[in-house]
Amino acid sequence: MKSDCPGNPLDRYSSRREFLYVGMLGGLGLSLPGFLRQQASAAQKFYETKEGPAKGIIHIFLPGGMSHQESFDPKPYAPAEYRGPYGAIDTKLPGIQFGEKLPHLAKIADKITVIRSMSHGEAAHERGTHNMFTGYRPSPAVDYPSIGSVISHELGSKNNLPPYVCVPNVPNEFANSGYLSSAYGPFGLGSNPEQNNFKVRDLNLPGDVSEERFARRRSLLETVDHHFRTLEESDALDSMDAFYQHAYKLISSEKAREAFNLKAEPDKTKDAYGKTQAGQRMLLARRLIEAGTRFVSLTAGSWDHHDNIKNGIDKQLPPVDKAIAALINDLDQRGMLESTLVLVTSEFGRTPKINPNGGRDHWPRVFSTMLAGGGVKKGYVHGSSDALGGEVDTDGVTVADLATTIYKQIGITADKELMAPGNRPIEIVDGGNVLESILA
Repeated sequence: MKSDCPGNPLDRYSSRREFLYVGMLGGLGLSLPGFLRQQASAAQKFYETKEGPAKGIIHIFLPGGMSHQESFDPKPYAPAEYRGPYGAIDTKLPGIQFGEKLPHLAKIADKITVIRSMSHGEAAHERGTHNMFTGYRPSPAVDYPSIGSVISHELGSKNNLPPYVCVPNVPNEFANSGYLSSAYGPFGLGSNPEQNNFKVRDLNLPGDVSEERFARRRSLLETVDHHFRTLEESDALDSMDAFYQHAYKLISSEKAREAFNLKAEPDKTKDAYGKTQAGQRMLLARRLIEAGTRFVSLTAGSWDHHDNIKNGIDKQLPPVDKAIAALINDLDQRGMLESTLVLVTSEFGRTPKINPNGGRDHWPRVFSTMLAGGGVKKGYVHGSSDALGGEVDTDGVTVADLATTIYKQIGITADKELMAPGNRPIEIVDGGNVLESILA
């Protein structure tokens, strides 16, 4: 029996007496699997993971640093050089306005939560991205796992689907498994859902391979794998075995394969999302969550608008606005919104003042994040930035706070310790607080 935490295998020869003793611990609220995980991890802080209000999470990442002033936190009364090229529009929430390029989200503002007071101290793309994918500041000493990989580690797969999927590909090095086994890394599609010839790589059997031949190949592979495993035990072999298992489950399960089949969606639904990069990626994310994937991470657009921010926002924001609103409405109509957490983030915001090139530069001191579903309040705005959009004014939120809240909603206690190489226990998140005020 292997531990959930690599590098700490249980003693295979645990005595029957020990197992009988563990059986008695049920009266103390500790299950046998929980005891074994705790014993294997040797961590000081252990909490058994159970499903929370959110059964799945869709993380929509807007790479480059989306401007909060042009989206969720407009400043219509600021001087023109701070206000920027757009006006503000009313939303479903009295007294709350969004940027004028978010008309679809403005209409469903009563279904979402916006945090206007996010901040961190990292103004470089790579470091900001690391924060948002792991919940940690970068460190030369530790390779932290992504939120998706932690969820994969803690909750495992369901319905033969990979627990953690990236659309269309793994977006950056920080979306990986870090100090956890690579078996908990993401499954990247290898293809763009918005393309007419979209097909997930390696998902179907080659035309000349029958189901019977496929089964024989699997049996042969298992025989060879067993031989080498008797010679060497390593994370590489363990993770390879896990990837083979995922591959076989995907290929052999028609239901699992069907989750990736966008052709099954009616044109009316595709049109509602938009037949765009953002629209089709979010539609596929909904299909994957509906089928049983735990965490889907997708990217949409490019938001590093140092020059001519008006041109960039004109092109990028409307399809994203339409797609996110369609996703939330679709989840709601299907009865999935309460059990699916939708999260929209970027690595940081943009400078309060328009620069000489008509753009905004990197600004981590305050920015906005949006959430919906998964036990989060509907129609709520948390925190605020100052009058120029340059500093947190009220109710500041750290990246650790956000990550801790995300984990809570899916059933993971964020200060639980996992084991890094060298038998080093590390908290899933260090120092974050649950944002109780945004929870329903």
